[in-house]
Amino acid sequence: MATRRLFKVGKSLVLEIPEEVLLALDMAEGDELVIELDPRLGRILIAKAGEYSGIDEEFASEVDDFIEEYRPALEVLANKRKEK
Repeated sequence: MATRRLFKVGKSLVLEIPEEVLLALDMAEGDELVIELDPRLGRILIAKAGEYSGIDEEFASEVDDFIEEYRPALEVLANKRKEK
């Protein structure tokens, strides 16, 4: 496991990804990436767009739209689960 620090470039925070990780995942500068938070594990998942978990991009977009539309209800359900 490699440890890295976030650093500021302009108004953005940047995370350097080690070259060996980029090579292993076939990632390069300019690639479009999907970033997902796994709140249960407290981790960030990063994958190349279009290769993300084998899920079709159109389907992923529809899921994003669903989540945005029903976010308030989903947050209520998530909070109820946390209270248990």
